[in-house]
Amino acid sequence: MKRVLGIILGGGAGTRLYPLTKLRAKPAVPLAGKYRLIDIPVSNCINSDIIKIYVLTQFNSASLNRHLNRTYNFANFMEGFVEVLSAQQTPESATWFQGTADAVRQYLHLLLAWDVDEYLILSGDHLYRMDYRLFVERHRETDADITLSVVPIEEKRASDFGLMKIDANGRIVDFSEKPKGDALKQMQVDTTALGLESEQAKKQPYIASMGIYVFKKQVLTDLLYKSPEKTDFGKEIIPSSAQEYNLQAYLFDGYWEDIGTIESFYEANLALTRQPQPPFSFYDKDAPIYTRARYLPPTKLLDCQVTESIIGEGCILKNCQIHHSVLGVRSRIEAGCVIEDTLIMGADFYEQFAERLCTIEKGKITLGIGPDSIIRRAIIDKNARIGQKVKIINKDHVEEANRESEGFYIRNGIVVILKNAVISDEMII
Repeated sequence: MKRVLGIILGGGAGTRLYPLTKLRAKPAVPLAGKYRLIDIPVSNCINSDIIKIYVLTQFNSASLNRHLNRTYNFANFMEGFVEVLSAQQTPESATWFQGTADAVRQYLHLLLAWDVDEYLILSGDHLYRMDYRLFVERHRETDADITLSVVPIEEKRASDFGLMKIDANGRIVDFSEKPKGDALKQMQVDTTALGLESEQAKKQPYIASMGIYVFKKQVLTDLLYKSPEKTDFGKEIIPSSAQEYNLQAYLFDGYWEDIGTIESFYEANLALTRQPQPPFSFYDKDAPIYTRARYLPPTKLLDCQVTESIIGEGCILKNCQIHHSVLGVRSRIEAGCVIEDTLIMGADFYEQFAERLCTIEKGKITLGIGPDSIIRRAIIDKNARIGQKVKIINKDHVEEANRESEGFYIRNGIVVILKNAVISDEMII
């Protein structure tokens, strides 16, 4: 894998994940109480012996850059690195990244400087565990110019994805973007050609792209230079190259979730609490997910009732009820609180005891969740200050709302409290 260069696409402004992306790049959004989205593809690369990794981004990249620098420090005698490449103006390009392909094109001069055979191009907002070595081996065995990782899809969900057709040898011969009706039926394939058992192949007769690609170095170079007007891999570059190049499909039959929206992000986090076996596990000793080491103390629970939940390190919980929730590092929950079906991202720092007393004496709200508050079906971003006897329950069953001036949004019925927001005592949302 020393001949493979990893390229992680950090995405655009992250509008579908707003307001979680208001102050941070999409790959820097916290995940599962202690990780960030970017840790998933970077960890998959490291576990696959791919240690030369670039992350391309252009929005709010400061926190992402800080996280990568603090987390992925390879020894000085190794050639490994994880480095952010942000959009910049150059004599050749005075614009920001116009799409996934354009982002790679703008930094192609740097990527070409590496003596590698393949470029592995990944997305920065998916949750999955994958051994890229098998992916690259399939690419080499079939002498493919481009290999796409695909997932099998059942008919009910198929029209939500860009679909592909393959021949008996696994070569991709046709593309269709979110087809419906007869056009959808035309995209059925025999997925046993990719290794599925016949019974499962009948249930999942469609294949969808994961947005993960392996390119031969020269092929990527030719495609990007030959068609400068094409700015996106999935919609333009790859479909237009199917006739001229050998495009192969690699079947990934594990858990994979695109967590690019508030609802999917919320559901993916809370699914981690599922018993007896969550769809994705962070407890795999052979393929761990890495993140920044914070050296926090153990979590302290004082007379609490906690069920089906994940509690990050360094938390303090007092006489409260927590059910089906994920609490991030340094979360503080005061007495009498009820937290259900909620993701609390925690805090970046501690408020010392004397500081908290001083804050209370001034009539202000301390960091964390105040006494006797009730929170259901919500996302509480970092460093939020929730007063006492607050109810965040979406009492009017609102689906969508923009109340940024009051410190919250509602997306798909999920209340999202902004980072650093202050919610006053006894407020009802």
